[in-house]
Amino acid sequence: MSRVSLAILLSICPILAMPQGTAPVAPTNDAPNPYKTVEGWAKLPEGRTWGSTSAVDIDRDGKSIWVAERCGANTCWNAAERKASPLDVVLKFDETGKLVKSFGAGMFVFPHGIFVDRDGNIWVTDGQDNLPRRGRGAAAASSGIQEAAPMPPMPEKVIGHQVFKFSPDGKLLLTLGKPGGNQPGQPVDPASFYQPNDVITNERGDIFVCEGHGDNAPARIVKFDKTGKFIKELGKNGTGPGEFKQPHAFAFDSKGRLFVADRSNNRIQILDQDLNVIEVGWQQYSRASGLFIDKDDMLYAADSESGRVAPDRTAWTRGIRIGSITDGPNGKIRAFIPDPEKNPTSTSSAEGVAVDRAGNIYGAEVGQRALKKYVK
Repeated sequence: MSRVSLAILLSICPILAMPQGTAPVAPTNDAPNPYKTVEGWAKLPEGRTWGSTSAVDIDRDGKSIWVAERCGANTCWNAAERKASPLDVVLKFDETGKLVKSFGAGMFVFPHGIFVDRDGNIWVTDGQDNLPRRGRGAAAASSGIQEAAPMPPMPEKVIGHQVFKFSPDGKLLLTLGKPGGNQPGQPVDPASFYQPNDVITNERGDIFVCEGHGDNAPARIVKFDKTGKFIKELGKNGTGPGEFKQPHAFAFDSKGRLFVADRSNNRIQILDQDLNVIEVGWQQYSRASGLFIDKDDMLYAADSESGRVAPDRTAWTRGIRIGSITDGPNGKIRAFIPDPEKNPTSTSSAEGVAVDRAGNIYGAEVGQRALKKYVK
């Protein structure tokens, strides 16, 4: 191959590697940060410490905060003891940070996404299951070949890969998906899930769920009516428009358009409510794990992975980027709350994000196991 041919090939390879329908965007790390960080704002009961959380939303009162927390760890399932944590998962804090309501103990393995609907009901996704996994085996003495470890016994009750709707008092109102979900290699029920990441409802009460938490996992958006009846689905794992790699979070804008954080494609896709693709792009918001759109159509996008989980994005700083949807798909980032951690070992900074009526921002953190508040 000639040097000219090689140069041409090298010049087009980054373009070929880009998700379809997108173009390279320079890192957006330089916007001002007008916010102060408030740590330790939300108080847990005596003796309980924060676990990982990626799930935060605002109560319909505009000031109370709902969180789904992983039981003081990064899971609510104790695999060694084959039992669920006794801790409540769904937590409500008032505006002072006082815990005023909690429920959901024993129902979750990996609470992941949360949404408060127009009636004040709380929706939570569970992104893993408690099915037994075969551990590493020991080498046979005679051959030195590793033997398969025995399969652990089944749990008394299979849970996971479901979406739950609760009343504000914690009454279970609706469950979507079968317990244990659509396991790889088994027939797929389109009304069930594997790794559901987030959930949202529209004004009619239709329900939208995004699933697929790995780069090679099934990836789709699923729509149900308000009773939980399956209507339709969109997507598969891929890079084209209407294809996804880790569709991780949802938000509606004032026009009723559904914004989807297509995390591992480092972009946002916008859908109508019939799951037709309207637009693909918005890469200035980086590798979005969490999304929130306020009443003024300000878009908040939380990047918790650039430079560590996504080592090809070392030029992008993790953090919360803020801009206006009215500025369009190429609009500038108006404010940026950067991750203070320079060399984290894994995911870092806010993964979930929400904004209260007063404009205070809340970041739900998996790596630091915290719920931080940002105020002007």
